[in-house]
Amino acid sequence: MNKILPVLTVIITIFIVWYIAAIWLNSSWAYDKAMREGKQLSSIELIADTWSQDKPKLPAPHQVALEIWETTAEKKITSKRSLIYHTWITLSATLLGFLLGTSFGILLAIGIVYNRVMDLSVMPWVIASQTIPILALAPMIIVVLNAIGISGLLPKAMISMYLSFFPVVVGMVKGLRSPEIMQLDQMWTWNASPSQLFWRLRLPASTPFLFASLKVGVAASLVGAIVGELPTGAVAGLGARLLAGSYYGQTIQIWSALIMAAALAALLVSIVGIVQRLTLKRMGMV
Repeated sequence: MNKILPVLTVIITIFIVWYIAAIWLNSSWAYDKAMREGKQLSSIELIADTWSQDKPKLPAPHQVALEIWETTAEKKITSKRSLIYHTWITLSATLLGFLLGTSFGILLAIGIVYNRVMDLSVMPWVIASQTIPILALAPMIIVVLNAIGISGLLPKAMISMYLSFFPVVVGMVKGLRSPEIMQLDQMWTWNASPSQLFWRLRLPASTPFLFASLKVGVAASLVGAIVGELPTGAVAGLGARLLAGSYYGQTIQIWSALIMAAALAALLVSIVGIVQRLTLKRMGMV
């Protein structure tokens, strides 16, 4: 109960602020409509109007919840109006990009740790790569890949990979270098080979750092998948839902896609956290 109460307090506070903000932002439209109709709005009527507009500046939480319910529970999964369908499209690109980014990041980190030249030459470029705005880079990646006949899932996955590999590289480099000098000296005293030093000491020591990086990486991968759907004019995916909602002023649709993306990110991070606990427990680190 002591753990649940603070969480519930924060959630309730967010909803209260959200409802109040909806009244404040949507009241101008309600007053304008009432003025055209030549009537005065009471406080109850103002609240009811601001919480039920078709295209509000800020939809109320129950409007977003209703939209999510209608586009998930009341639609077939295969329907292009289903939010689950669009979530699966984005999830596919996210998982592929995360897999590619993680693999590339781990290999790059190993090279940086074991090769002095890579450490001095590649690491600065890895850091510099993250200074390029992804919104500027995404269309370039998509255009180049389309020019060589690659389209569909892979371009979005490449953008996801671009965002997710960086935290993996940084965390893995830190983890592989985390063993203390005494531990390394002990392994050398036992005449351990470089491969034994890696598998028996450096890799196990890097595991907590790796999982911390994976939590950041999987969330970044989801952002990359959504961003990758924006410049392509995609018709499917959470990014496409956001784009369509902005075109037609469907703020409720935009917010439902945002909430779904946030829930998906929380789920993915939670899964990584569960795998982390099981792995570290098996390794005797918990």
